[in-house]
Amino acid sequence: MKWKGRRQSDNVIDSRGRKVARTAGAGMLLNFVGRRFGLKGILVLVAIGAVLWFTGLVDPSAFLGGPTQVSSGPVQISPAEQERFDFVTVVLADTEDVWNRIFSGYGEDYPEPQLEIYRGQVPTDCGMGSSKMGPFYCPADRKVYIDLSFYDDLEQSLRAPGDFAQAYVIAHEVGHHLQTLLGTSQKVAARRGQPDYNQYSVRLELQADYYAGVWAHHNRHYLDKGDIQEALRAANAIGDDTIQTRAKGRAVPHTFTHGTAEQRMRWFNRGYESGRLEDGDTFAVPYEEL
Repeated sequence: MKWKGRRQSDNVIDSRGRKVARTAGAGMLLNFVGRRFGLKGILVLVAIGAVLWFTGLVDPSAFLGGPTQVSSGPVQISPAEQERFDFVTVVLADTEDVWNRIFSGYGEDYPEPQLEIYRGQVPTDCGMGSSKMGPFYCPADRKVYIDLSFYDDLEQSLRAPGDFAQAYVIAHEVGHHLQTLLGTSQKVAARRGQPDYNQYSVRLELQADYYAGVWAHHNRHYLDKGDIQEALRAANAIGDDTIQTRAKGRAVPHTFTHGTAEQRMRWFNRGYESGRLEDGDTFAVPYEEL
C-alpha cells in the first residue's frame, strides 16, 4: 500500500504511556456477598449487574471493580513501532476520506470515529479493554482501539503478513462504526440472549468485512500488487472455523460469531468488487447462503 508521506488523521489518541491499575473489586465484592448472603446473594448480585449492563445504565467494570489509578509516564517506542503508528493514522485518514465522500453522496454527514492506540489495557465506555481481545470498536464512545503488538500476532501466529492485512483490520473496525451510525449494531444488540443471536452476530461481522472491501475499492489507486491477497489472507486467518480448528482441533459451527474464513473472504471481496454501500445487506440473505 502506498501510504508514506500522505495525510495522517487527527482523530488518533496515543495512550501508550498510560498505565491502568484495577481494584480487586469483583473478587472482594463477590467474596463479601458470598460470605454474608450465600449463593443466593451472589446470584442476585450477578442478576443486578446483568440488568445494568443490558440497559446501559452503568459500565459493569465500575460495578464489579474497574480502573482505580491511571498514570502516565515515559514510553520507549522503537522505529518499527513508530512506523506502524504512522501507518494506522494514514489508514484512518483514508477511511475518513472515503466514507465522508460516500455519505456526502447521500446528503449525509459522516461523524468520524477516533482511534486510540494503547498498550496492555485501556478503559473504554464499553468496559475494560485488553490487548488479548485484539482490535475492537466500542459503540458507546465511538472509538476504535488497537494495541499495535496485535500486528505481530497477525504476521507471526496467524501468518497473515503485509501492510494491507493490517489496513484491513482497521477498515473492518471502522465498518462497525458505520453500523453504529446506521443503527444496525443497535438492532443486533437488542437480540442478545435470543437463540439466534450468534447468527445475527455473524451477519454483523460479515457486513463489516463488506464495508472494509468497499473502502478498499475506493482506495484502490493507493494499492500495490498483492494487497488484496494480503487482506484475504487476514480474513481467512481470523475466520471462526480457522481459529477454532487451530485452538481445539475442530470447528463448532453453532458457536460461530464472526463467520467462516470462506465467508469473510467472500464478503470482503464482494465489497471490493461493488464499492456500493447498499449492496452489503448481509441480513437480507438466508443464513445458509451467506
